[in-house]
Amino acid sequence: MNNYRAYAKVNIFLKITGKRDAYHEIISRFIRVNSLYDELWFEAKQESDEFMIVGDFSCTTEQNTIYKAYRALLDVTLSQPLIDFMKKNAIHVEKKIPAFAGLGGGSSDAATYLKMCNEILALGLSRDELAVIGSNIGADVAFFVYDYESANVSGIGEIVEEFKEDALDFEIYTPKLEISTPRVYKAYRENFYAPVDDTKVQELKKMSSLEVLESMSADEANDLFKPALYEYSELKSYVKDGYYFSGSGSSFFKAKDKRER
Repeated sequence: MNNYRAYAKVNIFLKITGKRDAYHEIISRFIRVNSLYDELWFEAKQESDEFMIVGDFSCTTEQNTIYKAYRALLDVTLSQPLIDFMKKNAIHVEKKIPAFAGLGGGSSDAATYLKMCNEILALGLSRDELAVIGSNIGADVAFFVYDYESANVSGIGEIVEEFKEDALDFEIYTPKLEISTPRVYKAYRENFYAPVDDTKVQELKKMSSLEVLESMSADEANDLFKPALYEYSELKSYVKDGYYFSGSGSSFFKAKDKRER
């Protein structure tokens, strides 16, 4: 069967706009990183009831976002062909996107799995329907379902609006630090909570990604940068001029000059 690419993302900006129950609402510009991706494919296995994921993962199958995507898809479709297919096939993942890095690898894998099943099994779900399923798996999954190069993402990640702009490529480096997103958000809520107002939200949504990177510092662009430094002091030694912080980290990125591509 064909290999499918699950691309990474970076957050050009990420600002907190408020709270919804236990979650934080955001406005963020997600950009797909076309040069960094995991590869997924199905391969026949000995028939069994075990859901099999083959790849370099530190978590259990039940904790894996791909398995969560399978369960969420099954809850909505009640598809017997999906159950039968996963009894006969394993999902293989060649991991290239670092974990715990703010690059969306787990979310991208989950979204790609949803799209693979929808296509191969002809489940007939629209992208919007897949995005709703994805939102129940993780905050970033909906963005990856839509396959946009660039998008403004809001709410708790479920609102994805395509943003038309020239494609960018990035230089990324990822310190070997496992950063906990819930821990960073908790530090933000307790020590740095200062949501932006709607005027700022509308301004950011209209700015090109290059304009953001040229006019804002890493601190200004990402509300999670300071709480991440607060919780993980060792992160400070990896900060470099001209680099921005993606998501809750630990990855840093900068846009490549066109002459470097």
